[in-house]
Amino acid sequence: MNNTVVGFPRVGKLRELKFISEKYFRGEVSKDELLQVAKELRAEHWKFQKNAGIGMIPSNDFSLYDGVLDAAVLFNVIPKKYRELQLDDIDTYFAMARGYQGDAGDVSALAMKKWFNTNYHYLVPEIDDDTEIKLTGEKPFVEYHEASQFGIQTKPVIVGPFTFLKLVKYHGQKSADDFAEDLANAYTNLIKQLEELGAEWIQFDEPSLVTDLIEDDKKLFLKLYEHILAAKGEIKNSDSKGKTKLLLQTYFGDVRDCYKEIVELDFDGIGLDFVEGKESFSLLEKYGFPKSKTLFAGLVNGKNIWKTDYEKVLSSLDTLKKYADEIVLSTSCSLLHVPYTLENETSLQPEVSQFFAFALEKLQELNELSVLTETDDFRAEKEYLENKELFKKERLYRNDDVKKQVEALGEKDFVRLPVRSERAIIQKSELKLPLFPTTTIGSFPQTIEVKKNRTQFKKGEIDKAAYDAKVNEFIKNCIREQENLGIDVLVHGEYERNDMVEFFGENLEGYVFTEKAWVQSYGTRCVKPPIIFGDVKRTKPITTEYLKYAQSLTDKPVKGMLTGPVTILNWSFPREDISLKEMAFQIGIAIREEVNDLEKAGIKIIQIDEAALKEKLPIRKSDWYKEYLDWAIPAFRLCHSGVKPETQIHTHMCYSEFDEIIKDIDNMDADVISFEASRSKLTILEAIKENNFETEVGPGVYDIHSPRVPSVDEIVKALEKMLGKIDRNKLWINPDCGLKTRGIPETKASLKNLVAAANILREQY
Repeated sequence: MNNTVVGFPRVGKLRELKFISEKYFRGEVSKDELLQVAKELRAEHWKFQKNAGIGMIPSNDFSLYDGVLDAAVLFNVIPKKYRELQLDDIDTYFAMARGYQGDAGDVSALAMKKWFNTNYHYLVPEIDDDTEIKLTGEKPFVEYHEASQFGIQTKPVIVGPFTFLKLVKYHGQKSADDFAEDLANAYTNLIKQLEELGAEWIQFDEPSLVTDLIEDDKKLFLKLYEHILAAKGEIKNSDSKGKTKLLLQTYFGDVRDCYKEIVELDFDGIGLDFVEGKESFSLLEKYGFPKSKTLFAGLVNGKNIWKTDYEKVLSSLDTLKKYADEIVLSTSCSLLHVPYTLENETSLQPEVSQFFAFALEKLQELNELSVLTETDDFRAEKEYLENKELFKKERLYRNDDVKKQVEALGEKDFVRLPVRSERAIIQKSELKLPLFPTTTIGSFPQTIEVKKNRTQFKKGEIDKAAYDAKVNEFIKNCIREQENLGIDVLVHGEYERNDMVEFFGENLEGYVFTEKAWVQSYGTRCVKPPIIFGDVKRTKPITTEYLKYAQSLTDKPVKGMLTGPVTILNWSFPREDISLKEMAFQIGIAIREEVNDLEKAGIKIIQIDEAALKEKLPIRKSDWYKEYLDWAIPAFRLCHSGVKPETQIHTHMCYSEFDEIIKDIDNMDADVISFEASRSKLTILEAIKENNFETEVGPGVYDIHSPRVPSVDEIVKALEKMLGKIDRNKLWINPDCGLKTRGIPETKASLKNLVAAANILREQY
């Protein structure tokens, strides 16, 4: 059986793309050096896949920053403000991704949003009424040609036209329907050029097809593809030799709303997700599958790191053979969402690592499964027997006490008293904060010195006392700097933390950790998700001593900084043998213990970040409550239900569209919430006003993921816009996210302007 992957990780085995890109941003390497490393990485990735026995290898799945941004540039969707900078192609591309502040001008970056139900972020293209959509870029052709030079026939991959138009933000009077014909023509030209180069297959990624579709969506989908397929011509399998075939690839769910329309169109292949697609099997059973088409069966999980159950996959393939004559075994989605390889992991115990398969190991799984499908009796084969034996083994660190704690939870564990309006009066009297309090989200720049201290401690070059002494020095400087800037509610800077989830995982039982299992979050930002391997328990205080020290340095309140249970769960690789709800409640109990200890230590404001609350929100609204919100919101409330009325609970959320669950967010019963809002152009303000949002709120006034420094006037205008929607007594002023990825000079300059803007508003009001 032939096999393929939907896509492959981009950043390299050791994050080579991240490091060369950041050097380019700092002016330390040339453009040619950046592009050379990118070219070498692509070649390495193709060769890995070929050597692993992958039959259909993707190209154009590589990106210098983001695949959706690549598609926007390819089809000339470049807003005027970036063109007017008159930079070259690469620097214009990075200006769209990161913003630009220099001699050529000052522009902010495109908005950034979560990629469906994953931890990846994409750049949101912007279309004006006068945007001329046409094929202008060369990236897919260049990369297809590069692979051809190695003798590797690839399957070019690109975001499909329907998903592209669904993800775009429109400025003006026109809608997706107005741009459909031009975009269809651009995709037709793309197909023609790839066909001339000799491409056998082209993969159009259409994850938007697994969302809730209305009739207008289906009309748009049909309008696009009827045009594209008609232009391609009525080519049948019998006489298509040498002609390019089209694969419609879906993932992250099933296509129940449009399955019949899809199979009736003249695609040569259809890719379905049988891991997250709850109804994918039943759709085939109910409606059948065209004999003339190839089924790309997404049966190997592209989003989690556990090994594949061969028995389950081979059984599924037997079922699928009833419906499809030709099947290609595939991953359920791109391998972008898992780490690169286990080869770099030297500290994982074999009894743990034997259960894992990262991207390179999943290639091996695909190859072994493909071979097993061709054997007379796969049940007698060594690979099958070894896999079957593995799945019989005990793989958990069990803790019966933790399970009993979860089972004993009752209604009172999820309710905080008195009600929020009464708490607000008590807290204002206790904290005595000014109008428009200023604060930051938590982290401060992670300098070379900070990272060096952590590295020395991990390598055993310094002991815990020396490590903590240095951390306390960083904390002291951070407190002094914030006092000098005039910030009202301070933070300790989080210098003891490598990552907001990994740090807590390292201090909880039930987790295991990797050394170099990095996963791309966006652009050059990579995270190293911890792995939940067993029952989760807190055995000792985690942050209390650092916060006690920070608070001893100042009379201003210092926020205790914690990561919430849903975010810790969503930014970890979860177990597959118990429910997400049970894992969230286990973590919630652990965080509750930490909250209570901080309160006892005199910390009056505690922030429990739920940056990833929307991460695992089911794509289909019908599943929102039963499968997620009915336990995710209580998991947060579990953390703070026992604190005193005068203790102020904050939370933070970022890079998601929260409008549709804004009432559920209010029901988290926090006292203050800070939102990412700057890149999304403060669109959440309308939802806050319409839903009479009770929680005090700090929409981010500037984008920390861009190196540019916002002016005082820019921040004042953003705040004035906020005051049109938010009661002035409920408005906080803060950046949109943590500052650890930023440099010290730009951080100081930005915060100085933030405080100046707050003072201007205080004078007005």
